[in-house]
Amino acid sequence: MLILNQRTTAPATDSVALAYDERKRSRLKVTLASGAEAGIFLERGDHLHGGDRLAAEDGSVVIQILAAPEKLIEAVADSPLLFARAAYHLGNRHVPVQILPTENGGKLRFQIDHVLAEMVRGLGCAVAETEAPFQPEAGAYGGGHQHHGDEPRSDLHDPGHGPHRSVPKIHEFKPR
Repeated sequence: MLILNQRTTAPATDSVALAYDERKRSRLKVTLASGAEAGIFLERGDHLHGGDRLAAEDGSVVIQILAAPEKLIEAVADSPLLFARAAYHLGNRHVPVQILPTENGGKLRFQIDHVLAEMVRGLGCAVAETEAPFQPEAGAYGGGHQHHGDEPRSDLHDPGHGPHRSVPKIHEFKPR
């Protein structure tokens, strides 16, 4: 079995499609598109994103991680204000959310949760189930943000480097 544990930007020779919950795991047995069995071994807390690439220990194989389509809730807001309200309420509950633009407002995708779907419907969003790759925002401290698409993100995998690795400094607020 191949052991995949090294991030790389080398061209991929194989791939594996993983759902969001699988991409959050640091230890995972997978079957590659070629049919080969492999084990993914990452540092605890390290997550994979669609477009990431991992190399085998011996360098013989480079796989590309694909975000697998999965069942999601899609909430569409028809105005920027409604979009902001829906995003705020989901964020306030620490829900992983994928943010997509629309012509008038925005679209939010999140994992199936009918209580949350009813909440954003109650705010005024059009809500439906969909099936799509799920690539939620990483968050302010999550090592950057992910744009839709499967581009490799090598700047996020070099600790201490890249524009999104440092934790912002908190300045004391001094009222006048």
